[in-house]
Amino acid sequence: MRIEGNVFLVAGGGSGLGEGSARMLVDRGAKVVVADIDVARGRALASDLGASARFIEANVADEAAGRAAVALAHSAFGALHGMVNAAGVVHGEKIIGKTGMHAMSSFRRMLEVNLVGTFNMVCAAVESMSKAAPGEDGERGVIVNTASVAAFDGQIGQAAYSASKGGVAAMTLPLARDLASVGIRVATIAPGIFDTPLLASTLKQFLPPAPPSLSPGWTPPQPKLPQSIKDEIGKMIPFPPRLGRADEYASLALHIIENRVLNGVVIRLDGALRMQPV
Repeated sequence: MRIEGNVFLVAGGGSGLGEGSARMLVDRGAKVVVADIDVARGRALASDLGASARFIEANVADEAAGRAAVALAHSAFGALHGMVNAAGVVHGEKIIGKTGMHAMSSFRRMLEVNLVGTFNMVCAAVESMSKAAPGEDGERGVIVNTASVAAFDGQIGQAAYSASKGGVAAMTLPLARDLASVGIRVATIAPGIFDTPLLASTLKQFLPPAPPSLSPGWTPPQPKLPQSIKDEIGKMIPFPPRLGRADEYASLALHIIENRVLNGVVIRLDGALRMQPV
């Protein structure tokens, strides 16, 4: 699918992998709707991207929010051609820990956001895309979902997270098969360890406290890991021995969009990392 001039929805586009994808899409001439639950960051990004972007607050697991994001793409830019599904949360909790058994509420939250949220946004997008006029090879749309290497190499304390991301990986092929008849492709990226605010938030014990608010419209800086911690984590990765970058995820997402034969596949993006138990 051509990127320039086409319209894309980026779920979880306010920061991290989604932000990197939104920026690269706009740089390549696309129109983008950024959907995120973080209003401050989403609005700031859309403002930075200018006339080629719009922001909408969205809980990806909410059906009405998914439909509203798609509707905005049509009202603002006249169509929807593709989506990058990058929204997600992470959680670590042992089945039996120091404070007792794994909470069912945290397990359900992982599934609700990471798995149900992904499926919900897919459904909202393809309902629109399936009605579009077909392009070359009969293509009407393309979906890029986000799993994780934890879907295959889940660590201690990642049962809930791995289950949610494993579901995203597992539904890739049946989604692609379901949607083949209407010319919509589906592929999934399974990132390794990437330098994103989500990673930093999981390692918050290494971060300094957030500064106080300076004004009503103030947006706090995104959490960042100290370089020493990044270097230590990077030693786990065979090559290159560093954390992945959002632009590297975005580059693969855009290649999937452009390469019409990529369909029904889960691609690890991890520098040959295979996660150890801890």
